[in-house]
Amino acid sequence: MARKEHVTRVIDGDTFCTDKRKNPVRLANVDAPEKGQWGSIKATTELRSMIYGKDVLIDTVARDTYGRSVANVKVGRKSVNKAIRQRTKK
Repeated sequence: MARKEHVTRVIDGDTFCTDKRKNPVRLANVDAPEKGQWGSIKATTELRSMIYGKDVLIDTVARDTYGRSVANVKVGRKSVNKAIRQRTKK
């Protein structure tokens, strides 16, 4: 079941924090460049422009080894996962 939460921080191009979670949320099926890798600034900027300071719907599908929720995320009716995959293709 999806939960509505407010995005308080974007860590990188596929990970962010909300006001209701202790651990960050990672976008499912998105492999954005990590900090320091080529394209990481673009990926982070793209995600920040889409979700920072906004309410999002988070549908957790798994947990990773770091305790993060791996989730499908929407802003309104728009899939953030799909949009980021399209925008960060190499």
